[in-house]
Amino acid sequence: MKTYNSVYIDGKWVKSDSNETFAVINPCNESVVATVAMGNAVDVDNAVKAARKAFASWSQTTVVERADILSKISDALADRQDEIGDTIALEMGMPSTWARMIQAGLPISTFASFSEIVKDYSFEYAQGTTQIIKESIGVCGFITPWNYPLHQIAGKVAPALAAGCTMVLKPSRLAPLNAFILAEIMEQVGVPPGVFNLVCGSGSVVGNAITTHADVDMLSLTGSTASGIRVAQAGALTIKRVTLELGGKSANILLDDADFEFAVPEGVNNCFLNSGQTCSSLTRMLVPAERQSEVIELARTEAESLVIGDAFDDEVFIGPLVDAGQQRSVREYIQKGIHEGATLVTGGPEPVDGMEKGFYVKPTIFADVRSDMTIAREEIFGPVLCIMPYQTEAEAIQIANDSPYGLSGSVWSADPERAIQVAKQIRTGQVFINGAGFDVHAPFGGYKQSGNGRERSKYGLEEFLEIKAIMGYYPI
Repeated sequence: MKTYNSVYIDGKWVKSDSNETFAVINPCNESVVATVAMGNAVDVDNAVKAARKAFASWSQTTVVERADILSKISDALADRQDEIGDTIALEMGMPSTWARMIQAGLPISTFASFSEIVKDYSFEYAQGTTQIIKESIGVCGFITPWNYPLHQIAGKVAPALAAGCTMVLKPSRLAPLNAFILAEIMEQVGVPPGVFNLVCGSGSVVGNAITTHADVDMLSLTGSTASGIRVAQAGALTIKRVTLELGGKSANILLDDADFEFAVPEGVNNCFLNSGQTCSSLTRMLVPAERQSEVIELARTEAESLVIGDAFDDEVFIGPLVDAGQQRSVREYIQKGIHEGATLVTGGPEPVDGMEKGFYVKPTIFADVRSDMTIAREEIFGPVLCIMPYQTEAEAIQIANDSPYGLSGSVWSADPERAIQVAKQIRTGQVFINGAGFDVHAPFGGYKQSGNGRERSKYGLEEFLEIKAIMGYYPI
């Protein structure tokens, strides 16, 4: 068992002002795999002071210098890719084969992408006799989740570094170990002291201290909509810029000419990847009513073929949920779906056979789901798929948009142009056509209660910039 008894402030590992620790649990078997120091408001204040001091020089570094650091971070992450993937598998339960590829692979790509983005970005340009200058916003506070822990950290840290910002990071206490690896890499590649600071802790203590600190200029949170509301309210007291990447209840529309034998299994796998603990997963499958019975059998066959088990079993696709609280919540949603009259196709709220230890939930599919049902409206964050029948294309679009969320979506059709026209009518930040692959260079973020702001791409960089106009500017 590892012990992380320090926080990372001003380029040094220092003892936390708090004596409190937190046990990191392997959700596959409920064993303790590490303990971490739980910081407090004093640690946050010290970290913010270090970030404020470092901002003066870091914000003035050249684009070439920042691009070089970002590239070095990407390379160092790549050197430890398997270790990072296995660490995340251990602390939050995603099968290690997938964790190495996704949980570790995406951060590598993210840091590399911002190394290139920043070199091509115009931080200054003339507009007549006015010069437009884009400057670093300042000290940033980051609060990140456990479901894609390092990926979500990279989505904030990489553009902030590229923009010339300094930062204080609070990772999730449920999956913090990957953040310690990143801090080690920051030290290894020569990120100047104070630019990156790490303080673990609870949201009520460390998170609150970051969001209310007067010297933090910007807040960025990835988490639940309820958490986003609290952070936005706290940030408003000091007029901070706040970006939020929140929940989702994304619709997967199968039009009547789609290849159902391919699209349905793909949709099931998308929904159940990472045990359904993905904010952008396609949890509502919208299908022509006359073909729902066909979809049910295809979905059932695929779901029941997926292996459930320990993250370090190579055959496993569905691991556990992150903790007992998440397991209990998902089972309650499944019970509510049954109570409200949805048709249970497979799965259910009962324990998984032969798995007395670990936070497992049966992959569950409901059919005949209506938009007024709880399971169709609320983010479950577990392996639960809702099959929702529709009569017309227009009704499918209406059902897709009948949600408080607007993060992602998908459309399947034999006619790509038809799919694109439907996609344009879906009120979400992203839409995938016919199973298109994930694009790390595309902007990511949502409409409505899925948040505000964007991560990745040049739009992610711009979240960390202020805009200044110097008028009467005549270059010599």
